[in-house]
Amino acid sequence: MAFSSDSLTLFLAVLEAGSFSAAARKLGRVPSAVSMAIGQLEAELDLTLFDRSTRKALPTSAALALEPQARQVICQLNLLDAQALQLHQGLEKRLTIAMAPELQTGRWSKPLQVLAQEFPSLEIEVRSATQTEAVRLLHEGSVQLALVFERPGIDERESFLEAGSQLLVAVASPRHPAGQHSETPLAEEAFAEQRQIIVASGKATGSDPRMVLSRRIWLTDSYLATLDLVQSGLGWAYLPQPLVEPLIASGALAEVRFDNMASRLRLWVDIIWLKARPLGLGAQRYLAIMRQCLAEQPLRP
Repeated sequence: MAFSSDSLTLFLAVLEAGSFSAAARKLGRVPSAVSMAIGQLEAELDLTLFDRSTRKALPTSAALALEPQARQVICQLNLLDAQALQLHQGLEKRLTIAMAPELQTGRWSKPLQVLAQEFPSLEIEVRSATQTEAVRLLHEGSVQLALVFERPGIDERESFLEAGSQLLVAVASPRHPAGQHSETPLAEEAFAEQRQIIVASGKATGSDPRMVLSRRIWLTDSYLATLDLVQSGLGWAYLPQPLVEPLIASGALAEVRFDNMASRLRLWVDIIWLKARPLGLGAQRYLAIMRQCLAEQPLRP
């Protein structure tokens, strides 16, 4: 086989430097060795790659034709080397994160952009899961990290990083009775009887209890499905402020007003993982990026 990792490197170095001596200096080799290696490559290919009639090494049409593919192969070899090194350092094949649906519009997805650049071979899976489901998936080993709303107690098996907060807004269609109380607050008994739509799995207790206010409940498996039902006038819901703010501003949604509490609920968010299960390089980097973001924008006064 004529081309190897070394011969490709030499070939591209001469192309870029324009002479054997300049390529040799760049690679830390003697010019005669570079010239000899290129000559051997030309003999094996039965092609003239460089015109040696002047002091410069001018690429021939054959060399220019081979250049794009040579660069692509070198790029793939570099990626392969990087992946092997990352695997040696503990990079997991797949990083799986369970994330409450209400959190998928916040800052918590931004570190994934960095991971995609730093670890191109790392597979990433984000699972939408309710609070209870996310914790269950973590403890059974299906996910490495779980993003959940802050819980009252501490599980000694878990480590956690406080990672910000999410503002949830009670909203309804302007046609819905709850949405018609944007000026006049809705009494407690009145909104308890209004249908609330909640993102939960199987039962409302899978959601944070602070978000369950009504006696009449419908369940969905995503906040987008909840939004669709709310806009259809079938109930009211707590939804992430970044999602509903433009809709409130346009009049497509109305903010529900309660007479004994605020219509906006701020819940703090934790990233949790298990102490007994070592994290891979990708999960460690995700947490490091989050810590850096938190250092730049502190959470609590």
